[in-house]
Amino acid sequence: MSDRVSANTGEARAGGLLSYAPNILAIFRQCAGYVDKILKGAKPSDLPIQLPTKIDLIVDLKVAKTLGVTIPPSILARADEVIE
Repeated sequence: MSDRVSANTGEARAGGLLSYAPNILAIFRQCAGYVDKILKGAKPSDLPIQLPTKIDLIVDLKVAKTLGVTIPPSILARADEVIE
C-alpha cells in the first residue's frame, strides 16, 4: 500500500481538481501509539489530543486543463502527487 493514502484521494482521482487531506496511514500509526499506551495502563483521558502530522496535497492537471485553470508552479512543487 502506498504511503500516499489520504482521506480524500479518491475524490482527486475521480475527477476533483485538488485534494488536501490527512494521510490515513500516518493517522493509523499515531493510533497504534495510543493503543499501546492504553494497553500499558494509561488512562485515555490523560492522553493528549493529537492532530494529523502528515497532510497530502494531490493535484489533478487533467482536470485543471479541462477547466482552463493554471496551477501555479509553487503549488505543483509542494504537491505530494500530481496526476497528469
